[in-house]
Amino acid sequence: MAPPTAIDLQNVTDTQVATISGPLSVNGVFARRNKAPRMDGGLVAASSSEMFKGPGYGKPKAKRWDHRLNEESKSRKPTAIKSVAKYLKNPGIISLGGGLPSSDYFPFMKIDTRVPVPPNFSEDSTKETGIVTSIGKHDIAEGKGLFDIHVALNYSQATGTPQLVRFITEHTEIVHNPPYRDWQCCATVGSTSALDMAYRMFTTRNEFILSEEYTFATAVETAAPLGVRVIGVAMDAQGMLATSLNDILSNWDEAARGAKKPWLLYTVPTGGNPTGATQSEQRRHEIYRVAQKHDLYILEDEPYYFLQMQPYTGPNAPDVPPPASHADFLKSIVPSLLSMDVDGRVMRMDSFSKVIAPGARVGWITASEQIVERFVRHQEVSTQSVSGFSQMALYKLLDETWGHAGYLDWLINLRLEYTKRRDVICHACEEFLPSQVASWNPPAAGMFHWIKINWRLHPQASSMPMLDIEDEVFHVAIDRGVLCTKGSWFRAEADGGTDMFLRTTFASASAENIREAIRRLGEALREIFPLD
Repeated sequence: MAPPTAIDLQNVTDTQVATISGPLSVNGVFARRNKAPRMDGGLVAASSSEMFKGPGYGKPKAKRWDHRLNEESKSRKPTAIKSVAKYLKNPGIISLGGGLPSSDYFPFMKIDTRVPVPPNFSEDSTKETGIVTSIGKHDIAEGKGLFDIHVALNYSQATGTPQLVRFITEHTEIVHNPPYRDWQCCATVGSTSALDMAYRMFTTRNEFILSEEYTFATAVETAAPLGVRVIGVAMDAQGMLATSLNDILSNWDEAARGAKKPWLLYTVPTGGNPTGATQSEQRRHEIYRVAQKHDLYILEDEPYYFLQMQPYTGPNAPDVPPPASHADFLKSIVPSLLSMDVDGRVMRMDSFSKVIAPGARVGWITASEQIVERFVRHQEVSTQSVSGFSQMALYKLLDETWGHAGYLDWLINLRLEYTKRRDVICHACEEFLPSQVASWNPPAAGMFHWIKINWRLHPQASSMPMLDIEDEVFHVAIDRGVLCTKGSWFRAEADGGTDMFLRTTFASASAENIREAIRRLGEALREIFPLD
């Protein structure tokens, strides 16, 4: 694919309400922006996905979720101070009302960064052919750009700056095209913060929520201080089983459980942490139908969505050809729950942490207008807004330099790079791990390789608890020079389970070190388990 050209700042205006109907494509972004009225991107400017998305003709409105919001969320009111920002755009107004510091005292006049030009994404290529993007303190006033230090480093609205919200809204429409009309996006300081706020919006003490039986440990740890417990739903190689989810809900005994039937579902459908499991399209439809049957609200946590890899073909097999176009790439990824959400019962949490950089601390949620409005009320009085440095850097990279086409090129590049890493660890496991003890499914997405250990082959399995055997494996592996993570740490329910797993990651170590680490793990297993 040819590298995209940056958006011409002289020809492309910011937007408010677009008038083009139909799903948005990468090639349609330019036309939509040109047909839309100019928007205010200045100090504390208001931003909403309504300014940037298609009108959604023929789509239904989302269901109302008043019966699921808790009293804390319902009681939140708009902040009075934030509400006066709308008057700043009045011509000739002199503001003595806000608490915005003067940018005269921001000690940054210009910030330069060197970034890659698609399709040359490697560090070496960036050093040789990358371009330097610059952003100055007064670029907007001087007609040099649509964002600057003067705006980015001051306070902003909790939804995110219009410059960032425009991009994430367009991206969401291109990739997911939610099938109901009143969806919105809101920038966040990452999915962990977004999850904490979602729990604070929906849950009450002594309730249960639902999740995979092995899940993101922080999701459980965040719920615990709120007095919320997690029920684990059984899994297979494709992640959560819709049949298990339905069985739990259909047979819920309030008296035995001491709590009402759960209705909030947290799931990591793609490349789940820790298992690496990815729900197929059919599985997602099945889960969504169960959610409709039992009136569940779904928290779709998708940090690994764009780390969906090429099919695993095994050692010495030819590589599967990469996607030939952006359209082929988008067709190849498993459709999201958001893309199936005709009711507005999904809050999707996206993040730049795994596809750009975790230190940026930028993500976004997509949900119905009602839910996003409640989320914004919470964010206004907690994190307030996303870091201006991060919003500025992402705007310069994603919008002004790469555009949507270049960002998709970057995501395709990540897909191929992570495929290579996944293949290295799977090949190493096939070469070095004793098959009598260790088994696995090659992950289709994400950063993790989930290895099942047949602990029942341990010489003391009849008398030694499984968790003690797990601890022995963990420490002997460390003694051999490799650090893995105990699978029991990721149990939704603190019962340890009946099977033993190790979580390994192929995200950062070199190919050579991945192979050596797996070789050492194989030695540790052979030391512990007697093998013929």
